[in-house]
Amino acid sequence: QVQLVESGGGLVQAGGSLRLSCAASGSILTTNAMGWYRQAPGKQREWVATISSLANTNVTSSVKGRFTISRDNAKNTVYLQMNSLKPEDTAVYYCHKYPTRTEPGYWGQGTQVTVSS
Repeated sequence: QVQLVESGGGLVQAGGSLRLSCAASGSILTTNAMGWYRQAPGKQREWVATISSLANTNVTSSVKGRFTISRDNAKNTVYLQMNSLKPEDTAVYYCHKYPTRTEPGYWGQGTQVTVSS
C-alpha cells in the first residue's frame, strides 16, 4: 500500500518545539522531492517547506530560522523540526510527495499542531 503517514503533532506552548515525521511506505521514496504544507481553520492550505531530490531545502518566509526540513533515506522518512513555535503556526500539517513525470503526487492524512499562547 502506497501511503504517507505523519506523526509528531500535538499541543505545545508558544516558544516550544515539535518534530513532525512523515514515513513513506509502498513505492514512495522520500529521496524524491518532498514537502510540508499546513492548513489553518478557515484558510487555504499553504506551503511550508520543501526538500529536493538533491537535498536542497527551502522554507516559507514566516518560518525561516525556526523550521527545518530534513530526511533520513535509510528510514524513508522526512522530518519537520519546528522551534520557537507561535500561535499562528497552529494548523493541520500535511506531508506531500511532489509528482514527477512518471509518478503521481501523494498527500498524507495530516497531523494537528496546536500552539497555545
